[in-house]
Amino acid sequence: MLHLVTGGSGFLGHLIVERLLEAGEKVRVLDIWRDDTISKDAEYLEGDVRNSDAVARAMKNVEVVHHTAAKVPITKSGDLFRQINVDGSRTVAEEAVKAGVGYFVYMCTSSIFGRARCPVTPDTPYSPVEVYGQTKMEGEIAVKTVCGEAKMPLVLVRPRTILGLGRLGIFQILFEWISEGRNVYVIGDGRHRYQFVHASDLMDAYMLALKLGRPGVYNVGAAEFGTLREALEHVIVHAGTKSRVKSLPVSLSVGLLKLLDKLSLSPLAPWHYLTYHKPLYFDVRNLLDIGWKPQYSNDRMFRESYDWFLENRNVRDQIVEQGGSPHRKALKQGILRLLKWMS
Repeated sequence: MLHLVTGGSGFLGHLIVERLLEAGEKVRVLDIWRDDTISKDAEYLEGDVRNSDAVARAMKNVEVVHHTAAKVPITKSGDLFRQINVDGSRTVAEEAVKAGVGYFVYMCTSSIFGRARCPVTPDTPYSPVEVYGQTKMEGEIAVKTVCGEAKMPLVLVRPRTILGLGRLGIFQILFEWISEGRNVYVIGDGRHRYQFVHASDLMDAYMLALKLGRPGVYNVGAAEFGTLREALEHVIVHAGTKSRVKSLPVSLSVGLLKLLDKLSLSPLAPWHYLTYHKPLYFDVRNLLDIGWKPQYSNDRMFRESYDWFLENRNVRDQIVEQGGSPHRKALKQGILRLLKWMS
């Protein structure tokens, strides 16, 4: 069976490609750049999801499409969010229908729920609060519409914030500060329940849904988790440094971070400063009921990710230069370096 993975060179796309190859499937990658760390057993096609001709070529003989290509919050991509997350998603779905693809999987995000009432279920209404969540929501709606009209089976996967080996981005800043004994900060008191998901558990859920052939909505998050403050305090204890979790006033912090964001002085995107002081977690009972067995609690995934960061500090720059995935790159800290120096 031939699978097409759009955005297959990205953090999630890479994981999906490797899992499919391990399962003995044939895989084709469509992306604007080639990740040389992906197995040579995967076919690579260079192309943009906004280009219908490139997408149509990639669909030849494909039986399952895995659509992961997207602009993520830390890229601060402006108009590209809509062009890729909405228009690109619609194009991929339309070309899949034209090519007679049998199955479509759309990788969405928990950001479509913004500050929703918890626990979030597959039936929880959309409530995005920033441009990334808004465009991912519209992309999901576009894919649902196209697949629904064509009666093409559709799986919607919505992960919580992902941790795992190789995950950098905003977590690189957090782990660097902890390793140096700097204080880390939460907006508000941090005593709200906050769920993450380990990449391995996410892929287990993803492949299980695929194996069972069950179209539907799968919200994926850790089964064991506590508050955001607990997650940070526990990884600090594991690190054995003098870092402390410090609280910042909500209104002042959000207003200042919004200003710094507009001035391009901070790496934090609206998704971070508008939502991280609010609870967000999924009810995952529907996944547990079909046999999903997550291995990672919030604490375990933070410990593992922190240890990976330490073990790879000397070669990290070499690793991230091999690819263009924002989640596998170290972020420039901007004005946060001043806060770090003061901590």
